[in-house]
Amino acid sequence: MFDFRLQVFYTVAKRLNFTKAADELFISQPAVTKHIKELESEFKVSLFERSGNKKISLTPAGETLLQHTSKLFTTYRELEYDMNMLVDKHNGVLHIGASTTVAQYIIPPILAQFHKKFKDIKVLLITGNTEDMEQALLDRNIEIGIIEGISRNPQIKYEEYLQDELVLVSAANNSLIKKATLKPDELKSYPLLLREPGSGTLDVIAHALKPHHIKLSDLQVEMQLGGTESIKSYVLHSNCLAFLSIHSILKELRNNECRIIDIKGLTVERPFHFIQLHGQSSPLAELFIRFARNYKAD
Repeated sequence: MFDFRLQVFYTVAKRLNFTKAADELFISQPAVTKHIKELESEFKVSLFERSGNKKISLTPAGETLLQHTSKLFTTYRELEYDMNMLVDKHNGVLHIGASTTVAQYIIPPILAQFHKKFKDIKVLLITGNTEDMEQALLDRNIEIGIIEGISRNPQIKYEEYLQDELVLVSAANNSLIKKATLKPDELKSYPLLLREPGSGTLDVIAHALKPHHIKLSDLQVEMQLGGTESIKSYVLHSNCLAFLSIHSILKELRNNECRIIDIKGLTVERPFHFIQLHGQSSPLAELFIRFARNYKAD
């Protein structure tokens, strides 16, 4: 029902890269270009500025279309969700996988509200790091997962869900660091805690540091721990620093137990993604995705 050309435009506008948009939509780059040209012809405006070094940016018309397209996507999701609620009876078992941060801080209130609305659906949740959840999906132990990180497996369909930010955190009483801001290179001078190999968080940190010519092996890694709560507790009882999801430290910030240290020119953002096998979507999985996208915290 929704105009696929707008889906193409929205993806290009968010990525500002035709190749990445083509990969995400599983169509060719010429097909992406064709859809954009059709929209530009229909509206009689240019939607993107194209520079000589292959970089693109939105024109004022493109910015306007992006705003309206975002609203249309939201309205369409709500319409589809409400119409399905009128005709479908939902029951059965839904196996969901969630990576560590999602399982601890994002999904529990959503599952509570989901259960209130759909009491005949039994949800079984398994958790692990991003790599574990991708493998669980490939092994068909789950129908749907929500993961963090930037991995891409061609057998898996990734749909962006939420944005998260990883921030550099220290205990409020850390005696090694009094600065409020660091230069990226100064990270090498302080003991750090990192997540375990296979963690989506670890991949995101490595990716964010790469433009600053910093490798994980350049850092003073005191320990690698397999979970956000373990790292947070260690940080609060040591002079170590760690990159943690902003969602995971809200209580500690309110209680002045920890503080955020800014890093000049470095923002570590990551999306949370729904994952499903291509062509293997189940009605219950789609129902949960719609519910989660429409969920509003109390």
